Amino acid sequence: MGTPVRIDDEVYAAARRVGAVASRSAAQQVDYWVRIGRAVSMAEAGVRNRIDDAIAGRTPLAGLTAEERLLANAEIDAAIEQAAVSTDYADRLAAEGITTVVMDEAGHLVTRFPDGTSTPA
Repeated sequence: MGTPVRIDDEVYAAARRVGAVASRSAAQQVDYWVRIGRAVSMAEAGVRNRIDDAIAGRTPLAGLTAEERLLANAEIDAAIEQAAVSTDYADRLAAEGITTVVMDEAGHLVTRFPDGTSTPA
């Protein structure tokens, strides 16, 4: 017997449509997709390991296929973007005694001094 799970409404609707064509219920279609996904994931484990090794710098990016490099670069780009969004560089620079120009909550540029004071830029 299976275990009940919550499925996104869009996924459920798609499973109903596709399952009807293949004479499967929505639950059977979701189970089919999960089994395919699991098989693909297992087959791609070696690829995943090569990509992870390249991202971690354990192997050169040049050792990957073009498709693997594309995925590795996309993951590196996403990690850089996430770090840039989640890091407050103004605070870091202020701690080092550096004055910065930042955008305030109203969208105006202000000069921010290391002591925490600011003036319009």
